[in-house]
Amino acid sequence: MSDIFTELDKLKRERNAVILSHYYQAPDIQDVADFVGDSLALAQHAKKIEEDVILFCGVYFMCETAKIINPEKRVIFPDQNAGCSLAESAPVNVVEKWIDNHPEYTVISYINCSAKVKALSDVICTSSNAERIINSFPVDEKILFLPDRFLGSFINSKTNRNMRLWEGSCHVHEMFSVQELIRLKEKYSDALVLAHPECSIEILVYADHIGSTSSIIGYSMASKAKTFIIATEPGVIHQMKKHKSDKTYIPLPPNNGCSCNECPYMRLNTLEKMVTALEHMSPEIIMDEDVRLNALKPLERMLELS
Repeated sequence: MSDIFTELDKLKRERNAVILSHYYQAPDIQDVADFVGDSLALAQHAKKIEEDVILFCGVYFMCETAKIINPEKRVIFPDQNAGCSLAESAPVNVVEKWIDNHPEYTVISYINCSAKVKALSDVICTSSNAERIINSFPVDEKILFLPDRFLGSFINSKTNRNMRLWEGSCHVHEMFSVQELIRLKEKYSDALVLAHPECSIEILVYADHIGSTSSIIGYSMASKAKTFIIATEPGVIHQMKKHKSDKTYIPLPPNNGCSCNECPYMRLNTLEKMVTALEHMSPEIIMDEDVRLNALKPLERMLELS
């Protein structure tokens, strides 16, 4: 295994590349990355990159976002099949019709969507800044929110809004088991439940803290509690263990009988595929310039509001 780390480092230097990783990646990928973060932090960091090449370890829409922000950089990624069930729940042709049917509405899109959907939007948000973004508009603003109905519903309740919601969801967060959560709470009576707002309300009602991946990690670090039930992709637990190894982190299982709830798309990326991507400079994000420019406007608005 040491050989692959040596090869990866050698190729990274030869290509003048930087490695970005989302918290949902496997631990070994997080450890070799130059920067690890949630969607907001990755988007903010992407603006500061000086290297020629970005090797992005995440899913496709994240790689697109890096390219939108950095058109002069080459953005490559380990596996072209690393998609996103949430982004795929909002096909651009159907979204466009929905928007056209509501011409008086402001369109706010969660970052978990394609570049073409971003290009139709007025502003982008992440789970870290969604509440702030929504509150930047008047209370009576007519808003279309897409694609995650659970995040949208959570923000509606937090901001006393009535946004129209797209009926999309992340299959990883949607599949968490309420029965398993109740069982774990009974077994670990002192445990705090930390949940991502992409979870259903049936899960969120049990949460002691609801927030983005970075918020969940930060909360667990600051809390005096010693045991946590984690209701998001379990890749975040790696960072928690690195910072506070004396605490216990229990991943909430899904409702299909599996003992874990890893995102199958995120886990398509491997160290071996990272090496291959740097060797061949492929797969690479190639984007229509009109789409990029139209998608850049709502992303820049988000970064300004954040």
